[in-house]
Amino acid sequence: MASSDSSQFPVLRGRNIRVDENGMVCLNDIHRAGGFSVNQTPAQWQRLPFVTGLIVALLDRIVGKSHNSKITTKTIIYGSRGVNGGTYADKRLALAYAEYLSPALALEVKEVFLRYLAADATLADDILERATPEANEWVGRRALSRSVRNAYTQALKDHGAVGRDYPACTNTLYSVLFGQPASKLRETKGLAKKGNVRDAMSSADLAYVMAGEALSTERIDEENSNGGEACRLATSKSARRIRDAIDADRRDRRAAQQGLF
Repeated sequence: MASSDSSQFPVLRGRNIRVDENGMVCLNDIHRAGGFSVNQTPAQWQRLPFVTGLIVALLDRIVGKSHNSKITTKTIIYGSRGVNGGTYADKRLALAYAEYLSPALALEVKEVFLRYLAADATLADDILERATPEANEWVGRRALSRSVRNAYTQALKDHGAVGRDYPACTNTLYSVLFGQPASKLRETKGLAKKGNVRDAMSSADLAYVMAGEALSTERIDEENSNGGEACRLATSKSARRIRDAIDADRRDRRAAQQGLF
């Protein structure tokens, strides 16, 4: 269950706090971030009587709201082994654990949680100030790519795209630019079935994708494309212009190197 992506949650006292795919927080990371004793580990904390009562109360609250009898204790706190092992718990239990460790740490955790949930961009900036130049470059590229992507998907939505139209348009873009749809690109790059293709792209390839999506957005709006298929065709045309420009520039450079000009 545990996720290997420690970037899902911000840094606390210089340490990444891991979060699994269901939003459960790694209590061991909070313990390490605070530098507390072995007598205050998550395992020791769970043995305390008041913690048992807290888990039962939270479980009752969740079951009462959802009316789902299949919800068990493991849905709010569980242990995991391996590289990403540790005790993972519901955010409310994570806050309770932080309060148990230290009132000062609890306030820090609450502040980080609130800023994280509010999508406070300054929180990301605070983290990047401590990150490497390579990490800052990667985040900068991804943030710009996300902005262009959001504008493109909004244009698709505004012009009647639904459901599978979105991946169809994206696969058309990738196929024209790189000769492969997303699934094949994942295989080529050695990614998992649902791996993020863009995270594995070079700066140049990501720039081509952004250019393709930006031009496609303009074309879809200006031509008032109507429906998913029309948007896909517009995307194909704009992506082809980018691909042609790339190929033409590379031919010119090869010709120059061979002394043909």
